[in-house]
Amino acid sequence: MALNNGIRSATKLFVSSESASLRSVMKRGFHSTRVKRMGGGHHHDEPYYLHAKHMYNLDRMKHQALKMSLGVFTAFSIGVGVPIYAVVFQQKKTASS
Repeated sequence: MALNNGIRSATKLFVSSESASLRSVMKRGFHSTRVKRMGGGHHHDEPYYLHAKHMYNLDRMKHQALKMSLGVFTAFSIGVGVPIYAVVFQQKKTASS
């Protein structure tokens, strides 16, 4: 009798743990949040996107000559420096093997 009760309780425990693991598998899936839309004419998106009135007035920028020359020099240096570094690195790898 005690052995029968032990087997019965072990079976119930096994079935309940199996069904719990199946439930956790059943709940898995893809989940994503809604996309905040920019527009539609409802004016609900104002805190997320504010366009400055004079955002692109480059002629009114302070220290324009310095900032533009530094920007052009930086872009040019990256555009020339990265490929040169890649070629030198590749040649070192090939020479070492």
